[in-house]
Amino acid sequence: MARAQRSKFMRVFLDFEASSLADRSHPIEVAWVFEDGRSETHLIRPAPNWTDWSPVAESIHGISRAMLAREGERHDVIARRMVDALEGHDLLASAPSWDGKWLSALLRAAGLPRHALRLRGTDAAIAEAAAMVLGRSVPASSLRESVTALIREVRLGEAIPAHRALPDARAERGRWEAVMDRARSMAGVHG
Repeated sequence: MARAQRSKFMRVFLDFEASSLADRSHPIEVAWVFEDGRSETHLIRPAPNWTDWSPVAESIHGISRAMLAREGERHDVIARRMVDALEGHDLLASAPSWDGKWLSALLRAAGLPRHALRLRGTDAAIAEAAAMVLGRSVPASSLRESVTALIREVRLGEAIPAHRALPDARAERGRWEAVMDRARSMAGVHG
């Protein structure tokens, strides 16, 4: 989508899978889901200097080096696609320090500024938005406690992460929706 045709500002739930959790790890899969449900997912063919690999990580996410070589898209193409599609939106990740590390590695490897896109934590964004909704009906003295209890309640029903980027990004969006629906219900707000 050309920047001139960009959709309105939205929250975007983003997730990476990686070669490992080591210092030299690199992204191997990325997916994002806009709050309106549109999504993309991409396997990332490693840049030439990305050599880190963990068989343990592979056994968790199920993505092999051979799969990346066969089905992966060039890292620079994916980085440019991400900037084009995501610039100017509110990018949320469940593990912003890890996902931010891999986003930065992808952007740098493509010759793009490492801060061309910025992530923030989904948990903080959910708490902030839920507090705005509940703040209409919950006394300020108990707002923080109410938000924490609401988020904890929603988390109890969550599934175990799939350790694939698109299902995990969709799960984050689902968690956002569940918390916001519950907050609106508690506050007597419709829509």
